[in-house]
Amino acid sequence: MIKATMTIHEIILKNPQAIEVFSSFGLSCGVCELGSVETLEEGARGHGLTQDELATLLKQLNSAKI
Repeated sequence: MIKATMTIHEIILKNPQAIEVFSSFGLSCGVCELGSVETLEEGARGHGLTQDELATLLKQLNSAKI
């Protein structure tokens, strides 16, 4: 299960399909240098996503097919 406290690179390593989900939210997390140290929650906040958008992003990440 993907959680908001995981780093972005952890999420991508767990499920490479996450890159497509990130892109659908306008996030280029697959190429961001901060992805190795920044959590999903920090990255989402840094890009102006609301708590509701973060919840939707998490839901989509967890339902993305591996």
